[in-house]
Amino acid sequence: MVHSDAMADHPAEPDVEPPAEDAYRLLVESVVDYAIFMLDPTGRVISWNAGAERIKGYSAQEIIGRHFSLFYPPDDLAARKPWHELEVAAEVGRFEDEGWRLRKDGSRFWANVVITPLFEKSGRLRGFAKVTRDVTERMRADEALRASEERFRLLVQGVLDYAIFMLDPTGRVISWNAGAERIKGYSAQEIVGEHFSLFYPPEDLVARKPWRELEVAVDVGRFEDEGWRLRKDGTRFWANVVITALTDESGRLRGFAKVTRDMTERRRVERTLTEQRKLVGHLVEAQELERRRIAWDVHDDSIQSMVAVGMRLQLLANRLPEPEAAGVRKLDEAVRSSIGRLRDLVFRLRPPELDRHSLAQALDHYLTDVAGSWGVTYRLRHALDDEPSAESAITIFRICQEALVNIRKHARASAVEVSLTSVDGGTLVEVADNGVGVGAGVDTAAGAPADRPAFDHFGMIEMRERAETAGGWWSMGEGEGGGTVVRFWIPDSSGGEP
Repeated sequence: MVHSDAMADHPAEPDVEPPAEDAYRLLVESVVDYAIFMLDPTGRVISWNAGAERIKGYSAQEIIGRHFSLFYPPDDLAARKPWHELEVAAEVGRFEDEGWRLRKDGSRFWANVVITPLFEKSGRLRGFAKVTRDVTERMRADEALRASEERFRLLVQGVLDYAIFMLDPTGRVISWNAGAERIKGYSAQEIVGEHFSLFYPPEDLVARKPWRELEVAVDVGRFEDEGWRLRKDGTRFWANVVITALTDESGRLRGFAKVTRDMTERRRVERTLTEQRKLVGHLVEAQELERRRIAWDVHDDSIQSMVAVGMRLQLLANRLPEPEAAGVRKLDEAVRSSIGRLRDLVFRLRPPELDRHSLAQALDHYLTDVAGSWGVTYRLRHALDDEPSAESAITIFRICQEALVNIRKHARASAVEVSLTSVDGGTLVEVADNGVGVGAGVDTAAGAPADRPAFDHFGMIEMRERAETAGGWWSMGEGEGGGTVVRFWIPDSSGGEP
């Protein structure tokens, strides 16, 4: 029989675990985002938390006592991966890996696994702690990102019409695509590591243009320019260049993206067109001067002479007996008719209102003259802040003249409206009719539709050429209520395109 004092000296141990251990056990068992469990030294499961059940699908009753190799796919078992992991963990103190693992239902998930060996103070291996996390979604996101980056890399590398490459913060080339090799002539092996100033001609290097471009890109985020650049063989090409500064999340400069396009052919075509338009402009100017000279000559010489002849005929008719006087009067009427036709010719050659700086009056006179003979009603609207310059006025008049001639020939319209408006330093003009429209006309001989536009092709070319030579634009389209609308804009000498 044990004495009660002895019982007091040696109290019985409590039936519950110390509070700290109990709290730790509750913490591990309640974690659901991580599978946390223990293995014995041979790899058999000896504990199982809620997270392990949620991730792997086994209850504690189903899995405790079974070997953890149950979670590995067949190819890993063939390679004896589970046993290798335990060996590494026991040898180096820790093992971490990512790979496919199996759930109870046989489905796979991508797992991050950490295995830690558990040793007694004596150094004897007691087992292993294994923490597994399902990172399938992260893996898929990473794969999608890598695939996207690879597609983008292939896209950039495969582009041939643009030189796309990167520079480090000092301007040295760190990437090079196929377009860069085609345009500039350097292979990636030749150019990576070289400074991009190698592409600039001597005059730009003297002006330190490459370095200034990088400075501007850093200050404002991007830089764009057109100018001469050099190929590997020393030949020049006209380049459009865009440099974009690349910064990380902290705002630190990481380098530059540089996109270069060879614009040599486009520049050559533009210069050719510019020269052609200058030539057309000179020809048009010469034509207008000749028209003015002819108009003045006809007016000052022919018409004045014929007016004098008409006056003499009238005097003669008044002095002759009636039979002879009637013949002279008929002759006088013929002379006066010829004078009228000559005056119309003079107007068409060079409306005198244009020399008096009144475009609206010139157009009104022309519309009155031609619309009546066609049996077409017309309306002229004008809201001009200032009278266009003489050069602009004659261009506007000639385009309107050509548009109205085309309307008479092809549109079969009964009404025409012309409007003039001051817009953005120039004159916006609309010539609208209520005819058959842009699509097709009607074959008047056969009385059936014909594939014939409401405007003559060469007339459209002439109108467009006149407008563009003057620095403006020209277009033609369907009117809101049918018919055709010709629109064009001609700048004044001090204006700009809207």
